[in-house]
Amino acid sequence: MKETERIGSLKGIGEKTEKLFQKVGVETVGDILRYYPRAFEIFEEPVPVGNVEEGKINTVAGKVFGRIQVSGNTKMQVTTLYLKDLTGTLKVIWFRMPFLRNTLGKGGMLILRGRVIRKKDTLVMEHPEVYYPAAKYEEKLHTMQPVYPLTAGLTNNAVIKAVRQALDCVNPNTDILPEGLEEKYHFMSYEGAVLNIHFPEDKEHFAAARERFVFEEFLVFILSLRQMKGTQNRAKNGFHFSDQPKISGFLKALPYQLTDAQMKVWGEIRADMQGEHVMSRLVQGDVGSGKTVIAFLALLLAGLNGYQGALMAPTEVLARQHYENISGMLETYGLPLKAELLTGSMTPAQKRGAYERIQSGEASVIIGTHALIQEKAVYRELALVVTDEQHRFGVRQREALAGKGAMPHILVMSATPIPRTLAIILYGDLDISVIDEMPKNRLPIKNCVVDTGYREKAYAFMEKQVAQGRQCYVICPMVEESESLEAENVMDYSQTLQEEMGNGVCVGCLHGKMKQQEKDEIMDAFGRNEIQILVSTTVVEVGIDVPNATVIMIENAERFGLAQLHQLRGRVGRGKHQSYCIFMSASKSEETKERLDILNRSNDGFFIAGEDLRLRGPGDLFGIRQSGILDFKVADVFQDAKVLKNASEEASEILKEDPELAQPCHAGLKRYIDSKIQEIMLETTL
Repeated sequence: MKETERIGSLKGIGEKTEKLFQKVGVETVGDILRYYPRAFEIFEEPVPVGNVEEGKINTVAGKVFGRIQVSGNTKMQVTTLYLKDLTGTLKVIWFRMPFLRNTLGKGGMLILRGRVIRKKDTLVMEHPEVYYPAAKYEEKLHTMQPVYPLTAGLTNNAVIKAVRQALDCVNPNTDILPEGLEEKYHFMSYEGAVLNIHFPEDKEHFAAARERFVFEEFLVFILSLRQMKGTQNRAKNGFHFSDQPKISGFLKALPYQLTDAQMKVWGEIRADMQGEHVMSRLVQGDVGSGKTVIAFLALLLAGLNGYQGALMAPTEVLARQHYENISGMLETYGLPLKAELLTGSMTPAQKRGAYERIQSGEASVIIGTHALIQEKAVYRELALVVTDEQHRFGVRQREALAGKGAMPHILVMSATPIPRTLAIILYGDLDISVIDEMPKNRLPIKNCVVDTGYREKAYAFMEKQVAQGRQCYVICPMVEESESLEAENVMDYSQTLQEEMGNGVCVGCLHGKMKQQEKDEIMDAFGRNEIQILVSTTVVEVGIDVPNATVIMIENAERFGLAQLHQLRGRVGRGKHQSYCIFMSASKSEETKERLDILNRSNDGFFIAGEDLRLRGPGDLFGIRQSGILDFKVADVFQDAKVLKNASEEASEILKEDPELAQPCHAGLKRYIDSKIQEIMLETTL
């Protein structure tokens, strides 16, 4: 069997399962080989009950103490038992598994494996896997079992079976790394790396396999960007932008002055738009640094010169907020432009009206989600597209927006502070501007790093803030070991918090398994203060501005990267009231304390990103993941900064010798880039 054969040709994969694999982007046998695990379950010796660590996956062995109880209603039945050994007793709960009362009530030794959390000053193991009789655990002891990204209906076991079969089809000739690099960097062989990225012998073998594929992923990404930049550099600016007095009038009329950094960046954008070539610029600015007003100035320059500008947001609720803000500014400052909203959930009649106004040119500023290019919108003359880092625009996307007209200018806004050395490599297709100064009227967020013993005080503090009319976020980490528990974990937490707060406070719940419409409805309700405390996973990392939210408490803060914690902290501090961030950590390690103390001492995202880079080491392969930058399959720009730099240097050497990747030795690499280019240019997206 060849890697090019469809996934359905593997044994045991019928039409229904093949469709599920296609949903996660697996079409061929080769695709499943590159469908890497997102985590590993590492099966170690059980620990004594008295030594379990809060916030971590623990394996314990013991006997049932007392009776097993089932409580709650039919929708949410909770099974509770107490596991006892010589060192102590541990409370254990399962959701919707009442049959365990009969299964485990027969006595004898059993082994449980699950996350231990603290509930009302008691350590509880929540929804663990059961190994009964205990000998069943021996089969998995000292092994690393892969955990794959899934979709509804697709099980982890189905992926494991498919990968095991596909491993028999590994062909060394499909290795895309140019000859010589394996030896130069002492990489594991291609066949060995494919095996050990899925089923490693141990942590060391996994680390070696991962390093090879991290390098490959960065190399392909950078080569694609460099080639894309070559195409864009040849694109001439087909628009004429003259300075507009109304923009100067708008800046003078603002109730605040733009910072020097904002004015510098605005000058760079204006020069690009008035220059000889099409603009491709990234504006990096910390949370709250004032990137939105800069984007608005660029849209004004396009609109006042008779062209159209589009602003693309990652979610409908954020698109609506941008639309309301921009419409409000156009009206307040007497600017003669009309804004238009275009999203996928609008009715056919609403869309038809929007299409007409866009096509006729009546609408100068168009705000929306990816509907801006996926729907049937025809622009009269689109000169500028403002997007965010989640929507990487490749040449094809520009052409889709430009239609038969000139290539539009692209402005990418990023709130992810990446050290400049890495940003230059990662965003090689873009010129980079940095807003490194905060507006003077912003109150700095007050931070504190606490252990779980502080939770009751934190709840009381949030209750006090809500009584003053404010709102709060509570962030729970996703349950890495079982995707099906992510929702239950957050729901269970919000239920407990609702009981704690009483009926006078509305506690809402948000998680990644909800449909987009449901997420938008909850964020809308939170924006209107119908929900006072929002318990959420990291899906709020990209969310609407809620100026009234003044507290964010991040549970298990040690499980997030510093840059992501800083992004989450940016959900508060957006209004006139003093805001607070509580980092709650169950870890007692000195390393964790050092990391979190950086956030305690600084609100400067660029400083934090630099420290994150300094502290993250290549040994951290199973812990913290950084999100919100670029959605690589295995690579992490902080953890793998050194590999990223090596890949960048090799990309430069390859293109110096073979700019078109036309030489036979680069044929595999060229084919792979060509087949994946859409995915690479637009990693998260459209």
